[in-house]
Amino acid sequence: MTGAEHGWLTERFEENRPRLCGVAYRMLGSLSEAEDAVQEAWLRLERTDTAAVENLGGWLTTVVSRVCLDVLRSRKSRREEPIGAQVTEPSVVRGEGADPEAEAVLADSVGVALLVVLDTLTPAERLAFVLHDLFGMPFDEVGSILGRSPDAAKQLASRARRRVRGAPAPPEAGRARQREVVEAFLRAARAGDLEGLLAVLDPDAVVHIEAAARINAPAAEVGKARELRGASIWVKQFVALSRGLRFVQPALIDGSVGLILAPGGKLSRALTFTFTNAKVTRVEVIGDPARLRELDIAVL
Repeated sequence: MTGAEHGWLTERFEENRPRLCGVAYRMLGSLSEAEDAVQEAWLRLERTDTAAVENLGGWLTTVVSRVCLDVLRSRKSRREEPIGAQVTEPSVVRGEGADPEAEAVLADSVGVALLVVLDTLTPAERLAFVLHDLFGMPFDEVGSILGRSPDAAKQLASRARRRVRGAPAPPEAGRARQREVVEAFLRAARAGDLEGLLAVLDPDAVVHIEAAARINAPAAEVGKARELRGASIWVKQFVALSRGLRFVQPALIDGSVGLILAPGGKLSRALTFTFTNAKVTRVEVIGDPARLRELDIAVL
């Protein structure tokens, strides 16, 4: 390959890089793994006779998708640690680490709740949903990547879509109000706005924090749950622990609006709310991996 040809190929690849990174991140839920998958596609491109490639963008998307599929299948075969098992230190919960700003921005743009739900799908379901529903790839091309028929690929995407959207629920007039209250709760907690937080809490509101969800618990209380009654009693401490948290977004949790904390798309904590007369009367912070796996989480 001449220098001019290599330069042309590099330019075409860079044009496709944003889309490839988008596909890979939604497939893998990890910025570093997504970047590795895209880099692998470049290495394969350099070893390929591009004269035989009619659609370079489609070829690169196919290569990245297959690399991601291999990664997802490898994860499953290794039976990785349970959800949240590795997220115990405050630094990890707060999204610190390799390029946390880029990871946080990307997670927000994609949707933390979507990443959490995608993580519950099989590798084939995840690929079919991401490529077709999020990037508009025809089912015949999706099926070709999976080694299945277009109809089979369509069924995989349909199953994934139902999981992402959650089980059908009867119309609920209060759902929109729940979301308003939860989003106001999150804004106030992030901003350290005590008055704003108290405005959405019932004066007698209770907060229950599971032992597995506690951060920086005193030595004498490690392994113990904590429950406090009276919003004015616990709200200041709650704000102190919440400020600066990343990867937190509203989601449907067992049919009700709540919050999920998912660094890198891996569910670490869930906050469920009990509402009475448009006020929060109870907040439960769930961190036990077994309980987190049982939650029915869907995208709002």
